[in-house]
Amino acid sequence: MTASLSSTLGGTISVASSVKLPSCSYATSSFNRIHFFKNSKPLVSHSLKLSASSTTQAETITSTYNNEPTSSDSESTKVQELYVYEINELDRDSPAYLRLSGKIISSIGDLVPFSNKLYTGDLQKRLGITAGLCVVVKHVCSFGKVGIDFEAIYSFYFGKYGHLAVQGPYWTYEDTYLAVTGGTGIFEGASGQVKLQQIVFPFKLFYTFYLKGIADLPAELSGTPVTPSFFVEPTAAAKALEEGGTVENFTN
Repeated sequence: MTASLSSTLGGTISVASSVKLPSCSYATSSFNRIHFFKNSKPLVSHSLKLSASSTTQAETITSTYNNEPTSSDSESTKVQELYVYEINELDRDSPAYLRLSGKIISSIGDLVPFSNKLYTGDLQKRLGITAGLCVVVKHVCSFGKVGIDFEAIYSFYFGKYGHLAVQGPYWTYEDTYLAVTGGTGIFEGASGQVKLQQIVFPFKLFYTFYLKGIADLPAELSGTPVTPSFFVEPTAAAKALEEGGTVENFTN
């Protein structure tokens, strides 16, 4: 079945898929619709007896008990921003929809595996892909909000640089933040969060990572991002996978 997604900006996207934006109607139709603990400052009840020769040790202990950052703490809390676009170009049979609930309207337990293409924030280079799974939590149709609440678990693949794993809420009707749960390659030890900004559901998404615990990002991943809009597109070289239009060993 073919679904059409129209933008108020004048664009139209046709999709060979059963995916349709949710509505507040619960009527059955001939197609499937996706509506889509205590860490307080420790109390010290005893005195610390330190000799004059233990000054450095005393300073370290005092800093630790007062929760003051050390130099290594400062490095681990440095936040770096990384921008990427996820774009569904309708050539990966994604997303799939597993209606395990057996209901017409998206309901808890329904699963949506997906994989889309990943580009740098400046849209100059193809990075790789996203790959993961969304679990429907609930169908939302109230207080001006219409869509689906998902719990999402997925990865972003950056070719030779490694990958980042994330988990958290993906709501189709507003921006959300997911936790960065780890990574490989240059992203080993990464933590932080990522802002998911939906441009056109489910075809264009823009992500801003706020990463901690890693070395400085390479210039290739640090370009100035293109402002998100309905009309953004990767460069022709990036889409065609031409030399200079991809990162090394990108995942396809």
